[in-house]
Amino acid sequence: MRKGVLELCILSIIGQQDAYASDIIQHLKSADLIVVEGTLYPLLTRLKNAGLLEYHWQESKSGPPRKYYRLTKEGQAMLETLKEDWYNLQNQVNQLLESKHQNQ
Repeated sequence: MRKGVLELCILSIIGQQDAYASDIIQHLKSADLIVVEGTLYPLLTRLKNAGLLEYHWQESKSGPPRKYYRLTKEGQAMLETLKEDWYNLQNQVNQLLESKHQNQ
């Protein structure tokens, strides 16, 4: 479940603006979703190989060029599908939790 949620979060972050790995990790950490580079890079590679991401190199003011990721059209469509699935799952779980409280 966590892997699927991380994919949703990563696609969402990149969907807001092109991002490089350190940006993505920082966003995840700020949401208390601690992810290390060893977890992130395989996910980025898998999403890229699935045609959901593409990347471009951008010069950095403080070091070597950085690889920035962006969503493809397929990635944007997948993000919308995952968001819809997430909201549905969230509503279903909330209904179960609320019904339990009502029955007590």
